[in-house]
Amino acid sequence: MTVSSPLLTSPREAVGPHYSLDALREAQALSWRALERIAEQVRPGMRESEAVAIGHAALADLGMEKSWHPVLVRFGENTLKIFSDRSEGDAVLGENDIYFIDMGPVFLGHEGDVGATFAVGDDAEMLACARDVKVLFDRVQAIWGQGKVTGSALYARAEEEARALGWVLNLDIRGHRVGDYPHSVHKGGNLGNFDHLPGKGLWILEMQIRHPTRPFGAFYEDLLA
Repeated sequence: MTVSSPLLTSPREAVGPHYSLDALREAQALSWRALERIAEQVRPGMRESEAVAIGHAALADLGMEKSWHPVLVRFGENTLKIFSDRSEGDAVLGENDIYFIDMGPVFLGHEGDVGATFAVGDDAEMLACARDVKVLFDRVQAIWGQGKVTGSALYARAEEEARALGWVLNLDIRGHRVGDYPHSVHKGGNLGNFDHLPGKGLWILEMQIRHPTRPFGAFYEDLLA
């Protein structure tokens, strides 16, 4: 495995001695595999806690070393909650509903962090919300890929793009650092408060949107790599 260190633009992009972009990408790939296994098993009538238990089993099966943040599953109105919020009760997924999965496992000594939204049933607006949060992510990632915007400008653009799609962007969620575990020792802060060009393989781009009038939203996150 090739060990590589990024070209730092700021102390907020510092990494540890064992950082490897290849390892970080593999950790991310394993995290996505676990998330997909959960989504395959989520069904209407299931409680959030049951989906979380499925997540723990999937991560253990894939060889997770530890969890740097817990598995979160949000059903229905709980999709409006941010990471630090508790869900309201142990919500049950409806026949026409929306949910997201968010997880932060450690594989190969590196931090994965993935999140995605799914809709069940035939509620057209929920289906659109689950689709558009990924569309929004892809648009913002493409803007970052041009290499000309700071982290703070990136989220300003994200707000414009979300509005153009008909959704409201939650700017309380603005991305964060990852790296070789634990990234927190470097005090990287939020991507949306980073006034430099964000480097490759260091930042998680998070998009959380909500319906302008109805009580649900959607979430998607992945590595800028």
